[in-house]
Amino acid sequence: MKWIYCLLFLLVMLHGPVQAQTGLRSKHFNLEKGLAIQGYDPVAYFTANKAVKGRQELAVFAEGATYYFSTAANKELFLKDFRKYEPQYGGWCAYAMGASNEKVEIDPATFKIVNGKLYLFYHSWTNNTLNKWNRNEPDLKTRADQHWQTLFH
Repeated sequence: MKWIYCLLFLLVMLHGPVQAQTGLRSKHFNLEKGLAIQGYDPVAYFTANKAVKGRQELAVFAEGATYYFSTAANKELFLKDFRKYEPQYGGWCAYAMGASNEKVEIDPATFKIVNGKLYLFYHSWTNNTLNKWNRNEPDLKTRADQHWQTLFH
């Protein structure tokens, strides 16, 4: 009987950090009613090298965020290691995170993959922050990483 209490205790202890992580992600990620990347398939950025709209029937909930996928194969890849495919900085504009520590909306079609990581950027007809990022990527990335760690942890 004592082992049952030990097992219950372990389950409660493990559930707490997962819930805390899910709460942080829900609070700080760029989500529209829980939906990440405005419904674009996070795996397609890597497999197709372009932004591809996902389908609701191929949805996955991952610690506070819902992702849509364009194919069942992409959904399966995501399920194997979802953190590999998630955008950096919770899906906020990487340039804004590095330049001013701000959460700025993105254009899902404006992205860059660097060292196996997905970075998303704001883009309007007058302002493409990917171009600004490219001019000073090392410094902006360092600052964005620091800002995100401070904000998220």
